[in-house]
Amino acid sequence: LPEYKTKGAAAFDFYTRETITIPAQGWIRVPSNFIIETPAEYALIISARSSLAKNYPGLFLANGIGLIDSDFCGAHDEILISMYNFTSKDITINRGERIAQGHFKKIERGEWEEVDEMNNNDRSGFGSTGLK
Repeated sequence: LPEYKTKGAAAFDFYTRETITIPAQGWIRVPSNFIIETPAEYALIISARSSLAKNYPGLFLANGIGLIDSDFCGAHDEILISMYNFTSKDITINRGERIAQGHFKKIERGEWEEVDEMNNNDRSGFGSTGLK
């Protein structure tokens, strides 16, 4: 079962279910052995463990973070950790290695309204708060 390693831990660890090799400059989905029923109105956020870069240089979560919806919990909905290998060599992760971490986040759903025009000032684009 997932576990928090310390009393103050904000996240629990995901382990690899089997030994797996991520090909050089390739990606693969690593089975975690977990199907988790996330509480309603929450999402399960998956991020890299801080030790991933130290233990496996060049290995990253392929999508930056993973987001598991509360209704992704069927009998065959094992959580898979999408990993990308930026190196020129294959990287093998042994069964039982901790590669990612998960935490629950309360989700607020937005309400949408289509408008013809925005009535706010422009901020001048991407990275605009750093411009002078």
